[in-house]
Amino acid sequence: MASKRHKQVEALIKRNFSIVLQGEGSYIYEDALVTVTNVIVSPDFGMAKIYLSVYNTDNKQAVLLKVEDQQHRLKQQFSVRIRKHMRRVPELYFYLDDTLDEMYRLNALFDRLEDEDQMGSEEQ
Repeated sequence: MASKRHKQVEALIKRNFSIVLQGEGSYIYEDALVTVTNVIVSPDFGMAKIYLSVYNTDNKQAVLLKVEDQQHRLKQQFSVRIRKHMRRVPELYFYLDDTLDEMYRLNALFDRLEDEDQMGSEEQ
């Protein structure tokens, strides 16, 4: 279970890295929309796993690779934003969060099953 400080640091990283992506993102991945969905920080605050959700593009993995290629630039901008809040900047690792894509896929599957009348009957 995460401590109060742990949750505060995760929220701080999520908020500030989102702002960095908002400012620098258009130079890195053009028209794609990238949002930070979750941040998990190691117990010693030395590592941060940042989960990104990518919209408005079909090749989400390519956007993630572009973000990883520009990691130094993003970390530099990020460190400027959090230097007064943390002693050291954690190492950043990026992961693709496809939760929403999976949700849309499942909704489409359920809609198709309902249209084909394979959902079963509702019993009361």
